[in-house]
Amino acid sequence: MSRKTVGAHEMHAIDGERSAAVVRTVRQTSPAMADMLVESVYGEIFARAELGRRERELVTCGIIAALGGAETQLRVHLSAALRCGVDPDELVALVEHLTPYAGFPRGLNALREVRAIFSEQKISRPGLPKKIQLSDHETVVSETGKGDPIVLLHAIGLDWRMWRDVIKPLAKHHRVLAYDLRGHGHAAPAPKPLTVKRWSDDLLELADRARLEKFHLVGLSLGGIVGLEFALEHPERLKHLTVVASAVHGNKELYQQRAHDAEKHGVEPQMGATLTRWFTPEWLAVNGWTVRYARERILRGMVENWAGAWRAIAEPHLWERLNEIKVATKLIAAELDKGATVESMREMGKRIHRAKVQVIEGAAHMVSLMKPVELAEAIL
Repeated sequence: MSRKTVGAHEMHAIDGERSAAVVRTVRQTSPAMADMLVESVYGEIFARAELGRRERELVTCGIIAALGGAETQLRVHLSAALRCGVDPDELVALVEHLTPYAGFPRGLNALREVRAIFSEQKISRPGLPKKIQLSDHETVVSETGKGDPIVLLHAIGLDWRMWRDVIKPLAKHHRVLAYDLRGHGHAAPAPKPLTVKRWSDDLLELADRARLEKFHLVGLSLGGIVGLEFALEHPERLKHLTVVASAVHGNKELYQQRAHDAEKHGVEPQMGATLTRWFTPEWLAVNGWTVRYARERILRGMVENWAGAWRAIAEPHLWERLNEIKVATKLIAAELDKGATVESMREMGKRIHRAKVQVIEGAAHMVSLMKPVELAEAIL
């Protein structure tokens, strides 16, 4: 196979039919440059597998943005980056990262081109997070849409962004708020210890500051446990409770062991077991944004927060009190969840008065990242 064929193949993979038109245009004036572009740049360098197409396009976008004065080419490669699997949030993060090095003028120009591509491709993002000061720590809240309020509580080790793709369908008819729990994301430095009651108290304060008299509450995994605690302590504030993939009657010894192992060896050795619980093998093999996000968020967290959160949910104080919940409750299970199994969620449903149980097919534990549209429909 010739370098020309390989180069044409690579160009089409990143830029579709437009790539051939680009080559034809260049060839009209300079056949030498057209051959160099196809055979050398793409046929020799770009075609090598040491860097994936996604990584090469990210690097290319960063270099062109830092050079400045090549915004037309930057826009071509921003579009190609999206085609190669770069997530829109990763493009914004790229511009934020290069700005201190390349300077604000070039950073702002690059951000303008990113916005243009988002507009051209009709890419929408949830409300950007805003800082909010609670009694003893600062966190961030994303707020999107109007209507009856829904508050979303995230899972252990993650942050509000795990709800990113659920927010858009919910926000069509609701005011949707998602925030970072104490010890997570922006709120990582918050005072310890981490306890379920403390997370519930934080939610009450946040609801007061956001002027939420009554609201729908949705929590996944750790977030579901916090939601149950809140429903027991402050039922008058809730219109409805949705608990997603939460193992309330979990294995205390296992959770304590995870905390101990993290303190002794760090979080990284637990990454394989965590991600294989959270996602299916097929999902991990693709390694899309959802997996990359979850992996990076956990690895960048503080060990004391990871360990503290596992110890907090190791206390089985909620199971015996589930029959006290009077708030209208829906339980959503993931068909392939190995932790909060469908059976365990149904057992929980038997203990909560008139609770409804729904199963989302094809999803592992991290439902919001694997099946966001289906989860939003189930919530509504």
